[in-house]
Amino acid sequence: MAKKKKEPKRITRKLLNKYRLVILNEDTFEERISFKLTRLNVFVIVTIGSIFLVGFTTVLIAFTPLREYIPGYSSTALDKKANDLVTTADSLRTVLTINQQYYSAIKQVLEGNVETVEFDIDSALQAQKVNPEQVNLQPSEEDIKLREEVSKEDKYSLFEKEKESAGFSFFPPVKGSVTSSYNLKEKHYAIDVAVEKNTPVKAAAAGTVIFAEWTSETGHVILLKHANDLITVYKHNASLSKEQGEQVKEGEVIAIAGSTGSLTTGPHLHFEIWRDGFPMDPQKFIDFN
Repeated sequence: MAKKKKEPKRITRKLLNKYRLVILNEDTFEERISFKLTRLNVFVIVTIGSIFLVGFTTVLIAFTPLREYIPGYSSTALDKKANDLVTTADSLRTVLTINQQYYSAIKQVLEGNVETVEFDIDSALQAQKVNPEQVNLQPSEEDIKLREEVSKEDKYSLFEKEKESAGFSFFPPVKGSVTSSYNLKEKHYAIDVAVEKNTPVKAAAAGTVIFAEWTSETGHVILLKHANDLITVYKHNASLSKEQGEQVKEGEVIAIAGSTGSLTTGPHLHFEIWRDGFPMDPQKFIDFN
């Protein structure tokens, strides 16, 4: 038991025993530097040095560019560039989608294609079958007012009302005689207006030129995109005054009328109006006379 009690004293004594560290000149054995140390001093110095070394290394990695050379760490500049590239890619994807929609609409307009709608005539006729005894033939006050209003309106006022209800109006691109009217059954989605050669063709509304090229069938063609998803088409021109991407104002000259292309019989303007991919009758919105 007495020996066990002496063990802590022996350990303490060993830790506190003083040692002398001497640095000598190898040739002359002259003492240069000497230190008095104990084992406890060495342990404390080594511990403090290790803590300092770990802390310095951590700070060096965390707050200096050296961390970029360590696997697992990424550069802030590289992260920023990567984010910019992702944003640019998303923007390009959006622009590409919009351009594809434009090209699809332009192709549809140039080819004159219109989506057909299935119509069940038997169901329509069956729905129209009603019992005459159940129908009230007495006009309401609203009907009487509407009839009076219609009876007082002439062709011009009706024309203006239709434009107002549609939410837009057009400037006549040319003035002349309509030689061929809009006809869905014959797939003639435009009107042909006879004009003298070299007559200026004007923009029906303010917009952007989305197509201005030559085609073998319709000659010089120019397409304008307007507000409300409207597209106007001008075909068989002798020459074009605007290029794709240009902005035009209402009434601004965009082409010179002519008789170019294989599908023409004389100087005239082939004029179309499209909205959301479907053709519209230009004479309902423009007076060409």
